Amino acid sequence: MLKVAWSENYAHPLPVNHRFPMAKYKLLPEQLIYEGTLSQENFFTPDPLDEATLLAVHREEYWRKLQAGKLTRTEERKTGFPWSPQLVEREITIANGTVLCSLFALQHGVSMNIAGGTHHAFTDRGEGFCLLNDIAIGAQYLLDRQLAQRVLVVDLDVHQGNGTAQIFQEEPRVFTFSMHGGKNYPLQKEQSDLDVPLPDGIEDKAYLDLLAEHFYAIVGEFDPDFIYFQSGVDVLSSDKLGRLGLTREGCKERDRFILQWAQRQCVPLVAIMGGGYSERLSHIVEAHANTFRLAQEIYY
Repeated sequence: MLKVAWSENYAHPLPVNHRFPMAKYKLLPEQLIYEGTLSQENFFTPDPLDEATLLAVHREEYWRKLQAGKLTRTEERKTGFPWSPQLVEREITIANGTVLCSLFALQHGVSMNIAGGTHHAFTDRGEGFCLLNDIAIGAQYLLDRQLAQRVLVVDLDVHQGNGTAQIFQEEPRVFTFSMHGGKNYPLQKEQSDLDVPLPDGIEDKAYLDLLAEHFYAIVGEFDPDFIYFQSGVDVLSSDKLGRLGLTREGCKERDRFILQWAQRQCVPLVAIMGGGYSERLSHIVEAHANTFRLAQEIYY
């Protein structure tokens, strides 16, 4: 059975005029249940992450400041979120969701987190709607327990996974692959193991050809035994922040390519949702829903 992490506090309320589409975290599971792709049995609710697992990735000084609401105004502004205790609870719940998904993926081949993909969080700071890096926390958890030896991060969000790249810059057991808008946020990029900057407006075929070329080269050399797939849908042409030209079908084929390879090669995979900022919320939810539909189709 496909196990999916979800919690009520994923949709932590923010001010009405806030630009981050929190509603998708409530609407996506409702849509998947309504259409019969998933049932309530597929979902599990993670507890908040334990501190030791968090501190294996993030510096204690940063965590204490975040925990106590002691970020400076500049630091808080960079996260994109107004601080609150509920926001911190949300972040540690999402992070543990990805950790638990990692264990389910080892058992069943795949698992998914309705939230997560917080790839702009560094060891010592948050940025871009990301306070704690759930991908890095999950990967480090597996490595520390020798549950994986070679972890591949496939980050296909439109924005570079700069935080993940920084966290694992000297970790040979993790390969960070980021295929992102070359002229998009963040302005100052970090160095992933492989960065593929994309031109504005790139369309389906050119995108998918590039993905296949680079992905096959990576897996041929690195031979991963675990994959984290950051499946942001801000690559869509309808996205307010993305500036790329993918159709919803192209985005779906991107996900099919990654999921099918992992399933055929028996490499456990955790998919996390990442960004999506289309003007119409229904476009965001539908594109994310395709990832779950494909997981059910390919694995079950």
